[in-house]
Amino acid sequence: MSAAPNFDQPVAAGGYAWWYVDALDEHGRFGLAIIGFLGSVFSPYYARARRRGHADPLNYCALNIGLYLPRRRYWTMTERPSSRVHRSDTQLAIGPSAMLWGGDGLRIDFDEITAPLPARVRGTVRVHPHFAFDRDIALETTGTHRWRPIAPRAHVEVDLQSPPLRWRGTGYFDSNAGSAPLEQAFFSWQWMRAHLARDVTMITYDSLPRSDRATSLDIRIERDRFELGEKPRLRTGLASTAWGLPRAVATETGTQASIVRALESGPFYARSLLGVTLGGRPALAVHETLSLARFAAPWVRALLPFRMPRAMGS
Repeated sequence: MSAAPNFDQPVAAGGYAWWYVDALDEHGRFGLAIIGFLGSVFSPYYARARRRGHADPLNYCALNIGLYLPRRRYWTMTERPSSRVHRSDTQLAIGPSAMLWGGDGLRIDFDEITAPLPARVRGTVRVHPHFAFDRDIALETTGTHRWRPIAPRAHVEVDLQSPPLRWRGTGYFDSNAGSAPLEQAFFSWQWMRAHLARDVTMITYDSLPRSDRATSLDIRIERDRFELGEKPRLRTGLASTAWGLPRAVATETGTQASIVRALESGPFYARSLLGVTLGGRPALAVHETLSLARFAAPWVRALLPFRMPRAMGS
């Protein structure tokens, strides 16, 4: 398997790297999102360290899990110091959890506690890419912030001991990295991925940089073919989130999009499951809205420790 995730890549002081996996079962009843953070971009502790001077990103790391069942959601994001982080080109271990890239894809083993109300989330997720992709894409003109869709489509196996749950579905695996804080470069972004025919993934990335014009990327990936749309699709507004965040989605002429389910809704970030039509075919899409202007607000950062506790010690 080529296109290793490069878990041991350099991370600049004040910068970050993360690896993101999402998956849905066939009908969208079960879902998950897992993110391994180095220099956690949403950490109030990392933000405070940056304001005080030099901040080592490896001292602010977390494995974030969002688990979505028909009647319950689980959220974990315990931050850990550098003494609890170990990494190589193919492995990233943060506290009791780890991502391992091998010959057949990615394995994630985790044993985490939810917040603010404690419950255990323990198990294994295996991500088997249909193919692996090796191309970095700049998200703004300086190239400071980069994105790579490592496995735009994958078969995913979820085996949990707590809560007891097993399911299979399709998923997606990418990475982001930057050498400066995210909120210094962007006001906001909206992102969506949808699986269409076998091995076809549509991705849209709409960002509003602070020092550049708004950028819209429409990408079609089919196996090792990467196509950037010459003419962006229409952007259609959807209902705002419960916290008042605006949502917009790429649509095709004569089609509509709908919100199937709110997976996460917070003061600066929302993850949603949408019903869309792309390439003339209906599909379920994972969509995210991120307001970095809202994230930078002092009242928002005061709330974050309740969802993002920090574990100390070796």
